[in-house]
Amino acid sequence: MRIPPLPRPPLLPDPLRRATVPDDLESVTDYGNEVTPSAVGMTSDSIEHIWNGVRDIYRGGAHPAIQLCVRRYGRVVLNRSIGYAHGNGPGDGPGTEKTLATTETPFCVYSASKAITATVAHLLDERGLLHIGDRVSDYIPEFGRNGKKTITIAQVLSHRAGIPNHPSEVTDLAFINDREAILEALCNSRPIMRPGKLQAYHALTGGAIIAELTERVTGRGIRDVLQTEILDPLDFRWTNYGVAPRDVSKVATNYLTGLPSPPPVSTALNRLLGVTPREAVDISNDPRFLTGVVPAGNVVTTALELSRFFEMLRREGELDGVRILQPRTVHRAISEQSFLEVDFALGLPIRYSYGFMLGGKYLSLFGPHAEHAFGHLGFTNVVGYADPDRGLAVGLLTSGKPVLYPEVFNWLGLMGRIGSAAGMARQDQT
Repeated sequence: MRIPPLPRPPLLPDPLRRATVPDDLESVTDYGNEVTPSAVGMTSDSIEHIWNGVRDIYRGGAHPAIQLCVRRYGRVVLNRSIGYAHGNGPGDGPGTEKTLATTETPFCVYSASKAITATVAHLLDERGLLHIGDRVSDYIPEFGRNGKKTITIAQVLSHRAGIPNHPSEVTDLAFINDREAILEALCNSRPIMRPGKLQAYHALTGGAIIAELTERVTGRGIRDVLQTEILDPLDFRWTNYGVAPRDVSKVATNYLTGLPSPPPVSTALNRLLGVTPREAVDISNDPRFLTGVVPAGNVVTTALELSRFFEMLRREGELDGVRILQPRTVHRAISEQSFLEVDFALGLPIRYSYGFMLGGKYLSLFGPHAEHAFGHLGFTNVVGYADPDRGLAVGLLTSGKPVLYPEVFNWLGLMGRIGSAAGMARQDQT
């Protein structure tokens, strides 16, 4: 059901903290290359139905920019952006210089980074450099302090390690490149529950642990491993942790939008993020963050590339004739480790694998009837996923960071529109 935008109060501050939305949406729309939908069993009307869903979300003003790429059987059927990458946030005045978002504008994907970091971990397992069933302390002995000796890599990937609360050093920009300080803080932390007992979303700790494991077993930083072992062979321009200093200005600016979160929502968010939502947004726009390495939260990419990454996983580790992972590795990576178990940190039922959020039949981030879909959500309405049953790989990026806003139902409905437009995959397609 489409939720129409709420009117803005005259002469008063907007309580929904919205961007300005032009009457002519085509004037702020950019189109990338797209194949004819019929070539992959879809229709032009169904593609426009998807895009109209994006336009409905954009009209609400909570997202100054939105970028969407939908692939079916590897071919791009929708690649578009709408809005401004810079200069049209809720606090920007009418005289602020605006920069149009295009399909080539990179965005920070926040926690959707976790799926990419998990892929690195599974690649290292496949090559025999580590085993996800092993204890973290087998590779990082000092991590075993304070009751953490039995925590396994698998528990870290599936958010069952019992350490969802991260030390302040993990979010403090002063320590973003201080490997030793972050490691010491992680090693000194204590589980808040018995490892393996409950599912509790690890917002930042898991990524930092995987990064340290990568360094221990390869002698190289996780950014370098991701670049040389996955991104370079597939000729990716973006999709790594942060960007080069010369590219910082190219990254879309994030904006805090939507209604202010009242307790207990604000309390839960502050505990989960380690900072307030406003601080999280400010951090994500800081050049130190955008050039640093935060494996759980600062991958920068485009919707085109994010969907391509998930296309590689949908194809069981191979893309354009280049094999990155063996099929058995991908199958294990997306194997279910919890079935709609209420997450202790999020307070929501989420199915997890070893690093990926999983779809479902009725309740799913990837639309209904998506039992075999897998991907990851990013703060707040960023998502990348693959749906093998429909031959889909999708990247949806947004620069607005609302927690509470009316059009969230339109966002959830958009996933349903994408799934309905594709129907079910044909067995003779790949």
